Amino acid sequence: YIYIYIYIYIYIYIYIYIYIYLQVIEKQVKTAKDQAIDLQELLLRFTFDNVCLAAFGVDPGCLALDLPEIPFAKAFEQATEYSLFRFLVPPYVWKSMRFFNISKERKLKEALKIVHEFAETTVKNRKADMAKPSWSKLGHEPCDLLSRLIMMQDHQGHSFSDKFLRDFCISFILAGRDTSSVALVWFFWLVNENPEVELKILQEIKGILSGRNGEKSDDELDEEEVVFEAKELEKMVYLQAALSEALRLYPSVPIDFKQAREDEVFPDGMRIRKDSRVLYHVYAMGRMESIWGKDCLEFRPERWLKDGQFISENPFKYAVFNAGPRLCVGKKFAYMQMKMVAASVLSRYRVKVKEGHLIASKVTTTLYMKHGLLVTFEPRQLVLC
Repeated sequence: YIYIYIYIYIYIYIYIYIYIYLQVIEKQVKTAKDQAIDLQELLLRFTFDNVCLAAFGVDPGCLALDLPEIPFAKAFEQATEYSLFRFLVPPYVWKSMRFFNISKERKLKEALKIVHEFAETTVKNRKADMAKPSWSKLGHEPCDLLSRLIMMQDHQGHSFSDKFLRDFCISFILAGRDTSSVALVWFFWLVNENPEVELKILQEIKGILSGRNGEKSDDELDEEEVVFEAKELEKMVYLQAALSEALRLYPSVPIDFKQAREDEVFPDGMRIRKDSRVLYHVYAMGRMESIWGKDCLEFRPERWLKDGQFISENPFKYAVFNAGPRLCVGKKFAYMQMKMVAASVLSRYRVKVKEGHLIASKVTTTLYMKHGLLVTFEPRQLVLC
């Protein structure tokens, strides 16, 4: 229920922030002139502000025009990076470091303190605001996740604890912040490398825009109009195919694992002991010929289309969004966000990767570009047919 309610409002958040994001790009184009801009940094700021507003109803301000450093955002990024260390070493190593409060565990503790303080203060203030008589006179239902959770009760009829509210919202941000932005970075790079794909995306966008009522007589689209409605995003099947193909080759979470709650036996007879971790390599799965065919290493959005319609793959084959009971609850949100950004940016600009820029992945919980993605934005004016 809570996610269905949030989806109703999620488009509003994306709609608001895409305008801010485009303003930031426009300022960067004017001030940087021909100098390259790190697209990965801009996208991380966009998705962080976007998901924080959806989770807490609070705008951290990462996309302010001067691109300031936000303590909460910086601490969140550091906590995510330091947490990775726990997956790379035996438990007794990081637990010893935590006990003695040294090295990465000390830094993780410091970063988490900032994150938790921000979240706890937000929860406390929101509860206080909602308890005021004036809150019920606002005339509208709150649409952020935190407010909706405060209004709900658990299955026993009790209110959720402040710790639960804090952790739930932080988990929501963690799941939605890096994944969408990283996916978009790889997408824009692949589109730059495959101009024929970009052309097909633009043709699809032009077709959708040409169908709008009240089309301008000069067949040119004002910049202010290049933001899309939810129903228009749903029609962008080729763009969704291109995004899905980018995620197949460069999944935001390249490696994942499950931990056995009890002794288990796999169908092939392999025995798994309780508390054992079973890792699966999503990055490798997306490049296996036995799964995707001989063209598995090619960027080919057409593999996702049949008779002009987008065809979803079995999530156990395409494990980018997990599968089964653990299927990502933010999948629809992610696609809506990515399609809005990709379509709005490509409608206004040609995103050109700086010549000679080194493309490499960074080993972390998400598949960052190690050196970012340096690009220039060349303004373009769509001419509608």
